Amino acid sequence: MEGVVQVCGSYGAFAAIKANGSVVTWGNSGNRGKSSAVAALLTEGVVQVCGNDAAFAAIKANGSVVTWGDADFGGNSSAVAPLLTEGVVQVCGNRGAFAAIKANGSVVTWGDASSGGNSSAVAALLTEGVVGVC
Repeated sequence: MEGVVQVCGSYGAFAAIKANGSVVTWGNSGNRGKSSAVAALLTEGVVQVCGNDAAFAAIKANGSVVTWGDADFGGNSSAVAPLLTEGVVQVCGNRGAFAAIKANGSVVTWGDASSGGNSSAVAALLTEGVVGVC
């Protein structure tokens, strides 16, 4: 594969960003590597991709986030979708959840609650001033 600028893995799949901003996925054809439901959103403009055990999240140049994979592990971000339409500058994943930092310093989390996908207990501390998540 030529023109690849970033590769990220999950438990059983990979996602690669090409220089033209498109994403190629391969591996486990189950939930982990199956990006067909969002393929049209991954043809251009992707600047970062992050994986966890069973899902992926990609940031587009406009600051929006596209997710795919196992819904319980963050592959379905519909619960926080309004917060992921713009302004996201970094996404980090762990075993079963994702955290996104927005340009205003706030953090949005989704995925498995026991893996940190539910940050409601510390939500007041994540509304501003966050500069990194890992």
